[in-house]
Amino acid sequence: MAGEPYVDHEVLKTFAGNKVNVPREEAKERRRQVNHLRERLESYIADHPDFDLVKLRASGSTAKHTAIRRRSGEGSDADVAAYLRVADPKVDVSTVLDWLRDRCIEVYGKTKVADDFVPSDHAVGITMRDTGLKIDVVPVLYTGEPDDKGYLVTSKGIKVLTSVTLHLQFMRKRKDAAGDAYRELIRLLKAWIRESKITDPDLRCKSFLLELLVAHLWETGWNGESLQVNDYPRAIEQVLSYIVRTGLQQPIVFTDYYEANEIAPSWDPIQVWDPVNPENNVTSTYTELDRQRLVKHAKSTLDTVAWAAHATTKGDANDAWRALFGPSFPGA
Repeated sequence: MAGEPYVDHEVLKTFAGNKVNVPREEAKERRRQVNHLRERLESYIADHPDFDLVKLRASGSTAKHTAIRRRSGEGSDADVAAYLRVADPKVDVSTVLDWLRDRCIEVYGKTKVADDFVPSDHAVGITMRDTGLKIDVVPVLYTGEPDDKGYLVTSKGIKVLTSVTLHLQFMRKRKDAAGDAYRELIRLLKAWIRESKITDPDLRCKSFLLELLVAHLWETGWNGESLQVNDYPRAIEQVLSYIVRTGLQQPIVFTDYYEANEIAPSWDPIQVWDPVNPENNVTSTYTELDRQRLVKHAKSTLDTVAWAAHATTKGDANDAWRALFGPSFPGA
């Protein structure tokens, strides 16, 4: 029918299937590498009694099925939470990252070089040179609380409450209500921000932030309309419009596992609260300049999406969406 956009839900769904979602074989290889690490890590930790290994849990975007496929020359991530109990009370828990890095090196012996093991603020990143896979092993101090609650320990020794199980339940609850399109929408938004960072490396927008923005709009809707997860162009427009209109200056709080009044006071420019920890603003390190940069970029993208909806030719519409997703769009 005249006037309908050339790039509709089915076009973006096909693009996601061909170019964004993780292919079955790649997902299988991720699981194989992670399982290998998990099996070997158990025995190596047992030989070093500073910390006892309680359990290992798959976590992050791979476990939540929001991971996106990698591009040529680009690593992809899988996450494993290693729940550890302090075995020696004299051990300084702030050393857990270095300790875990040493255990991971032992797992792989002489098959890898030291540069393949890189501690970050709260994880040990392991790069598999043959596949490009990067596994982040996150140490979590376990204190016996239910629902796999435990404490991440940062490189500065700061403890942050988390729960792999509750994070997965948080995602599953919304996916079960919204359908598979819920997670695919998140993957499309992650593909957009990945392409955006190629153009602007200083742009900050972590994947978890995108997940929580989608979760918030699924609960509240936007501008009197529910989040249109089964109409990807419209849903993307809604997320962008929310970022632009609010400037990300409205706190986002979820009450699945705590009450809103338990939120810690904050003056951070962006406040998006961890669904399982009322003291953890997941955007606490974002500056005012980071906020303005992200809002400005969302405004530019929103203008592009609006223009594409009224493009007079299919080529013009595809060119507009290609600005969001890169040269592989639409991709057959």
